[in-house]
Amino acid sequence: MTKAPQIKIAATYMRGGTSKGVFFRLSDLPEVAQTPGAARDALLLRVIGSPDPYGKQTDGMGGATSSTSKVVILSKSERAGHDVDYLFGQVSIDQPFIDWSGNCGNLSAAVGPFAISNGLIDADRIPENGVVTVSIWQANIGKTIVAHVPITNGQVQETGDFELDGVTFPAAEVRLEFLDPAADEEGAGGAMFPTGNLVDELDVPGVGKLQATMINAGIPTVFVNARDIGFTGTELQDDINGNADTLAMFETIRAHGALRMGLIANIEEAARRQHTPKVAFVAEAADYTASSGKQVSVDSIDLVVRALSMGKLHHAMMGTAAVAIGTAAAIPGTLVNLAAGGGERESVTFGHPSGTLRVGAQAIEENGQWVVKKALMSRSARVLMEGYVRIPADSF
Repeated sequence: MTKAPQIKIAATYMRGGTSKGVFFRLSDLPEVAQTPGAARDALLLRVIGSPDPYGKQTDGMGGATSSTSKVVILSKSERAGHDVDYLFGQVSIDQPFIDWSGNCGNLSAAVGPFAISNGLIDADRIPENGVVTVSIWQANIGKTIVAHVPITNGQVQETGDFELDGVTFPAAEVRLEFLDPAADEEGAGGAMFPTGNLVDELDVPGVGKLQATMINAGIPTVFVNARDIGFTGTELQDDINGNADTLAMFETIRAHGALRMGLIANIEEAARRQHTPKVAFVAEAADYTASSGKQVSVDSIDLVVRALSMGKLHHAMMGTAAVAIGTAAAIPGTLVNLAAGGGERESVTFGHPSGTLRVGAQAIEENGQWVVKKALMSRSARVLMEGYVRIPADSF
């Protein structure tokens, strides 16, 4: 019996921040996959190697973690004031679906470099040496990201001395600005605080009543106090991810937070919306040893934060969740702000499992509503491999 041959699709495998993903130009995808739908999802699932009941993604480009099971589609933007449209997909490892409900802040750092290197930015915009400012339309949540990409000898500068905890080797710094980072109406109900409160009481079955800050900024996020759920905030992945009951508890908190935020209509929908919201727990600054063995001093940070992504404790911090942390820290009275010592602040340095990260945000109150015009952070990005991915022609 004749079997379908493999086809090849131009693609680039990139690291952005503490994540990795497969990047495509929209025009390089097969025509049937150039529009959203079942064919596109089936193609991208096969590229990544999902669904994989073994949880390894051995027969695809995925790395079997939430940080490495990602796809990005880019195209020139027709939107005024923007250079490129950026669509992000979080690919489930063991289930046959892709969550398109949110952004990846880490891979956002790779969007500008990819766009420049792949002809999505006009050549006359690229200096021989300097910085290119790339205006990115984040199509998942309808927001603008501005990337400042260094250029050397007319090419994207990828090597450098910028160190990012959670990434082994130094690289060139890419500065990111997340403009008006509160999620839009389609993504999360329109308001930065969808309940109207900086802190709510969230009644979680099997857990009890928890204080929670539920915020739409960068990505919808549910923050709780570490001590209220029996943790210190200095935990590492092995402390959390090997305990099925603990992971189930966090998923229950996440699901009930999603319902309270208006992201889902009923609890059952949470299983099909794994990427958003995130759930994180915070505590006051403390000394601890990061996963690399690095000693994190209480004097070097304002607070500690741990966050879960796709059902597991993240090895560092999701970029979008870092935006949520910075935004919440800037608003007096949130759990994040209180853990950092309270009061007004325009930046915060927090400890995560791999080390520390600084993020800035400026918050103002307008007509009784908190507004953040911009959140700032630095990441790095690097091409790991480029050429073609191959998948069976009958995969989509």
